[in-house]
Amino acid sequence: MFEYEYRELTFHPRVPRAEMRALLVAEAEHGRWELARVRVYVGGKRLVSLRRKIIRVPRG
Repeated sequence: MFEYEYRELTFHPRVPRAEMRALLVAEAEHGRWELARVRVYVGGKRLVSLRRKIIRVPRG
């Protein structure tokens, strides 16, 4: 079973989709984050949840 750490990003409704996508691509490539969930609220605010695996090194 994998363990994950999570990070949530909030985007204002006026942030262009292209700008949001560029930020998420940069996070995925450099921070090894993957998209877990996107919630779009009535006013247009977006809540994006990212996750990445926690790699534990066994002590030996």
